[in-house]
Amino acid sequence: MLVIVPYFMIKSFLILISFSNLLFCSQQIILVVADDMNSSTAKLECYQNSTKIFKTIEVNLGFNGLAWGLGEIDITDKNSSKIFKREGDKRAPAGIFSLTKRFGYSQISDSKMPYLFATKSLICVDDPNANSYNRIINATGDEKSFEYMRRDDDLYKYGIVVGHNLEAKKGYGSCIFLHVQRDKNSPTMGCTSMQEKEIKKIVQWLDKEQHPILIQIPKQSAKRVLKLYPVLNSSKLLKKEED
Repeated sequence: MLVIVPYFMIKSFLILISFSNLLFCSQQIILVVADDMNSSTAKLECYQNSTKIFKTIEVNLGFNGLAWGLGEIDITDKNSSKIFKREGDKRAPAGIFSLTKRFGYSQISDSKMPYLFATKSLICVDDPNANSYNRIINATGDEKSFEYMRRDDDLYKYGIVVGHNLEAKKGYGSCIFLHVQRDKNSPTMGCTSMQEKEIKKIVQWLDKEQHPILIQIPKQSAKRVLKLYPVLNSSKLLKKEED
């Protein structure tokens, strides 16, 4: 018997396959692993396919550690801590996230990523009630709550925009970046920070054509990540939790 499948079902199936492939086609992975959800420090590794790039480094997370964020794929399971990212919680998002743009204080960039020059008028809106919530825009003067992308303390001299809460769901967290640290072991308000020399190397390495992502997790989620990304099998940060 000939079964005719409606076109919309075929189209939906193809879209689903394409989306699934995009999630796992990343050739550049920044892996950040913390001891647990309440840790304000973690270790970071960079991978080009299965090859580790650069040395393992120490990074800072939020004052209160990690909270599960809204990223590319839900990797929480029944054993995961049920702490979810909210605006103002001082937690960095845990999960798998696209890396969408670079930003910095130099007008000219040789970046292989979309680049934002941080002018004095460039801001990121963190007001959940604003139409531009979780967006980097040029200030109009009507914004009630935001942060400047050009800071006097140089924390944003080099930075990467993390694709957390891309749909800008009200109150689920905003303005998440990888950026320069204030001091060693100095927690953030929800971002991931590191030494200037380290992030400078990373931003020069990243390439939008390689579909770069951030995988940021507590150690308890290592097995789940390894199942999804077997190219990370050589990571010592993940192998600690295999047994």
